[in-house]
Amino acid sequence: MNTNSITDTSALILNQLNWRYATKKFDAGKKLSEETIDNLLNYINLSASSYGLQPYRVLNIESAEMRAKLSAPSYGQSQITEASHLLVFAAVTNLDDAYVDRFINLTAVTRNISAETMNEYAGAIKASIQHRDLSARLSWSARQAYIAMGTLLQSAALLHVDACPMEGFSAELYDTVLGLKEHNLTALAVVTLGHRAEDDSFQHYAKVRIPLDELVIKF
Repeated sequence: MNTNSITDTSALILNQLNWRYATKKFDAGKKLSEETIDNLLNYINLSASSYGLQPYRVLNIESAEMRAKLSAPSYGQSQITEASHLLVFAAVTNLDDAYVDRFINLTAVTRNISAETMNEYAGAIKASIQHRDLSARLSWSARQAYIAMGTLLQSAALLHVDACPMEGFSAELYDTVLGLKEHNLTALAVVTLGHRAEDDSFQHYAKVRIPLDELVIKF
């Protein structure tokens, strides 16, 4: 990539990150294409995670009936039903040796190598997980999921797709409505996607950020 391309790309990223905001009101009449959603889901899948374990899952709530059921547990926030798409990030609750073994086997198949050659690596991952209690494992899984959510938000901005990350909901009720416990999952956060409504006043607010020389501490 030449210098001009890097400069252009940098300007594009900066422009789109300034453009994005946590959209409070979506235009219910504007739907994202399946291609756009598929791309965003692929970007999530390519996000970084510790050891590459991806100890989380992403639920794409397509059913209008299900989204209506999630409205009350989301305290009636309009994004849940009006946004084009609703994604729920959920942590894996059964992060154990068996989960690691499945990851190792997937790695072996993907890279066409023997799983036995990764025994030492598998042992290191298992030891890292085993020294954490259940609460610590969930906290660690949540941190990995939030990395993926950050990837989604930045990717959406680059595609000129509006998004709103949300924690204002009852995770316990989400788990019940979606039957997540049966799948060894628990809800962490929600991201609604679509296009902002023209009358969403939040889009006109100046972005408030700590000055860079205060945010970044040099040593």
